[in-house]
Amino acid sequence: MTGASRGIGRQVAERLARAGARVWCLARSEGAVRALAAELGGEALVVDLADDLAAWEALDQMSEPLGGAPDIVVNAAGVFGIASSHTETVKGFDESVAINLRGPFLVNRALLPAMLERGRGLIVNVGSVAGRKALRGNAAYSASKYGLRGYHEVLLEELRGTGVRATLLEPAATDTPLWDPLDADRDPRLPSREQMLRPDDVAEAVLFVATRPDTVRVPLLQIERA
Repeated sequence: MTGASRGIGRQVAERLARAGARVWCLARSEGAVRALAAELGGEALVVDLADDLAAWEALDQMSEPLGGAPDIVVNAAGVFGIASSHTETVKGFDESVAINLRGPFLVNRALLPAMLERGRGLIVNVGSVAGRKALRGNAAYSASKYGLRGYHEVLLEELRGTGVRATLLEPAATDTPLWDPLDADRDPRLPSREQMLRPDDVAEAVLFVATRPDTVRVPLLQIERA
């Protein structure tokens, strides 16, 4: 469970734990992720997914006591900001791609061989409405999320018939701390936070996918506020 220290990732970790899962919480915020793991009776992995070596070592650390890969992998770590194509910085663009696209690839690359060998497992890649719809000010974020969608489509084809399943979950705007610096309620270009999904809505969608029979694939699940 990546991105477990806050927002969607935290809610998913809590919801899966309440459903009886033993949750490995991965995030770069040490205090928050260790506190959450202790609260849930799970395990904490403190790592920045932009650090390849540290991330690989942390995933190896997790795999050893499990005797392989976990049953469910949820890629929920993400960064977000609003900037147009002519104002976004190269650093900001690179960070979006590193965390939102390269991060899920790294995690899946580390764990997928063991899942394939076992012939069972589920990967949930958390995408976004910005991965299928062009939104002003989303230059870097959309590039990363459209990229995640393309990567996921290839993954689906490669997993067909293996027993390992994958879902791309594409929520609409969700009220998480990522919006705190943006003051969405005062910006007419953005949805108000009252109009957004709640993190627990997304967590319930992950639980739905995770509790389908092994014979059922949910390749794509899009959710939005009613």
